[in-house]
Amino acid sequence: MKLYNLKDHNEQVSFSQAVKQGLGKQQGLFFPLELPEFESTDIDNMLEMDFVSRSSKILAAFIGDEITHQQLSERLNAAFSFPAPVKRVTDDIACLELFHGPTLAFKDFGGRFMAQMLQYVSDSEEQITILTATSGDTGAAVAHAFYGMENVRVVILYPQGKISPLQEKLFCTLGGNIQTIAVDGDFDACQSLVKQAFDDEALRKAVGLNSANSINISRLLAQICYYFEAVAQLPQERRNQLVISVPSGNFGDLTAGLLAKSLGLPVKRFIAATNANDTVPRFLKNNEWQPNKTVATLSNAMDVSQPNNWPRVEELYRRKTWRLSELVSASVNDDTTRRAMRELNSLGYISEPHAAIAWRLLRDNLQDGEFGLFLGTAHPAKFKESVEEILGQQLVLPPALAERADLSLLSHQMAADFSALRHFLLKK
Repeated sequence: MKLYNLKDHNEQVSFSQAVKQGLGKQQGLFFPLELPEFESTDIDNMLEMDFVSRSSKILAAFIGDEITHQQLSERLNAAFSFPAPVKRVTDDIACLELFHGPTLAFKDFGGRFMAQMLQYVSDSEEQITILTATSGDTGAAVAHAFYGMENVRVVILYPQGKISPLQEKLFCTLGGNIQTIAVDGDFDACQSLVKQAFDDEALRKAVGLNSANSINISRLLAQICYYFEAVAQLPQERRNQLVISVPSGNFGDLTAGLLAKSLGLPVKRFIAATNANDTVPRFLKNNEWQPNKTVATLSNAMDVSQPNNWPRVEELYRRKTWRLSELVSASVNDDTTRRAMRELNSLGYISEPHAAIAWRLLRDNLQDGEFGLFLGTAHPAKFKESVEEILGQQLVLPPALAERADLSLLSHQMAADFSALRHFLLKK
């Protein structure tokens, strides 16, 4: 597999290099040089396979012979050890529940696959520092995926006071090779610090820097697989009129869905659902990229005003000669989010803010004869305080959260200052 840097097309790397390197020169994202496509008969056959076997075929189409089929299957068996069920909400809408992994969020798929791939492609003596920023769920997925792994140090930045208490508990109580830093700033400030670190060549070499954000191609490719898993669970008559609504912050999840469509998965259209941080909806409306200052919302994992993966979306549309104007994207404010959560609850489905936004925009945009699927990206209990307040009912904590709820936070605190981060990273 060859990938090229979106900011410097002359920089081309293998899959292994992209996994280890994370970003290219000038903070450029890597993108596949070849965009494989399956025949419709292949797609039909794949949809009859089990999750891991199908995922092996999907990922082999991108990775090629860099990893043997047996090794890829073994690694996927270890990574994808939990289901992604489709749950009916109404006759024409269902939720793809992606929160049945160890940290109760969709990030478990990408985080665990990346850990498996990095372990596979790295020298056993090689020291690696995983540096990543999180707006909520990435931190936990990455921390748990790499926890206890030899020669891997994980440093996670998150905006202090801007993620839910239980999200914080899930990854800031581990210790060991997991170090967490509460940054005095928003997610974009955390993301900026990560980018500055990757721009520092001496620092990169000194600590063996890598990233586990969705900028890492291994995480992105893993997420393609659950879109196929969703369609495999639908009856045949639902598959050809499928509309998928994706809660969108950094836009990695949407990128993966679009790559699934590029492979031949029958998706009629996508809806990119955002909160008040509406850079993309405004861009699609007026063709001007004008990020505002990030604002804090109920759906904190989507509090991103400068989504990292958007260049990949634009590149895919350009390569496929799709029209970007046909992508539906809209925003939902907190008041509407609360109403959506209550409406879903009245339908017998308990949801958290991110999925509720995706459902609301799906419901408003679904046309006659279409079937809608929205992504449930996190377990409602991860937002226990806000969900209980909005719905007026108590949630039972699943074991993964209950066992960490009373543990002390082990986080460091830091200003949004690169020199302070650099000093921290260089400390052994």
